[in-house]
Amino acid sequence: MTATLLTPPNEMIHLSGISWQTYETLLTELSDRRLRLTYNRGNLEIMSPSPEHELGKEVLGRFVETLAEELAVNIYPLGSTTLKRPEISGAEPDKCFYIRNIAVVRGKKRLDLVQDPAPDLVVEIDVTSGSQNRLQVYADLGIAEVWIYNGESLVIKQLQNNAYITCKNSQFFVNLPIPEIANFLQKAETMDYLELVKLFREWVRNQIGK
Repeated sequence: MTATLLTPPNEMIHLSGISWQTYETLLTELSDRRLRLTYNRGNLEIMSPSPEHELGKEVLGRFVETLAEELAVNIYPLGSTTLKRPEISGAEPDKCFYIRNIAVVRGKKRLDLVQDPAPDLVVEIDVTSGSQNRLQVYADLGIAEVWIYNGESLVIKQLQNNAYITCKNSQFFVNLPIPEIANFLQKAETMDYLELVKLFREWVRNQIGK
């Protein structure tokens, strides 16, 4: 199969009745294109990320790393690694991190979520597309916590009984008002990147000192 699909910026395509084998083939054929594929029980979503989306994911990913640095929390970042539960679900998160099970997956060239634990934390930028469809996928995969930023607010979702509930605090960075990070994310398009990271780091240190 040779894929010739082109997806203009900000466009999302939804397909139904797609087999797992077709999804796997598309992952291979489209591996050199900047497209994001999400598979959920025969339904396939194909998205072309916008610059706004990409900036948001890089900044939020950096903020997670900064939180880990300041709180001395070990993390193992795997970016947009394709995560799959064969025949059921597959997704490429904006950013994903191992926190609890680092030793189990460190150095692995391929992940098999039938045997390997899923990443603990996923961050999603929702400024140009809906993340609700992906929440079911992440529940199937066993992602413990998902942060969703929609351009205005940052929402924490935690997995309980195979479904996500909204929480005020993160289980990984406790005692920090994580939703307030949205205030810094909103500055990403107008403020120098490294200056923003510096400002965020100062905020984290102030929170820790309270």
